[in-house]
Amino acid sequence: MNLEKVIFAFFIVFAATLNFGFFIGEIDRPELHNIYELFAAIVVNIIATVLKFGDRTQLGAVLLSTSLVADIQLIAAAVVWAVVVHVTGTGMTPEHTSSVVSLSGGALLANIVSLVILIVETVMMRR
Repeated sequence: MNLEKVIFAFFIVFAATLNFGFFIGEIDRPELHNIYELFAAIVVNIIATVLKFGDRTQLGAVLLSTSLVADIQLIAAAVVWAVVVHVTGTGMTPEHTSSVVSLSGGALLANIVSLVILIVETVMMRR
């Protein structure tokens, strides 16, 4: 067992599960989407991205790109949330919540692609 691979897989799966936890629920109800879970998803995604920097394989490059996409989408969701709540002062309306959750949904899709690539890479190593 390679400890580096375990840590790498842990953060990829943890990022995906946190993102899923934020995403799940009705898309236009702000009380179902916790801002702290979004923040945790951003932090864990960034950690997972940093861990991917050292992988110089083709699959590693694809993993890095999917992780960067997830980071950008989650950060955009946090920016939308912060602007709506702190700059405009309107609070989270159903339209704004839908935008934030949609952005996190895009990040979730990128995380799922990362998980699939990780599983494919793991299966290929066993042969």
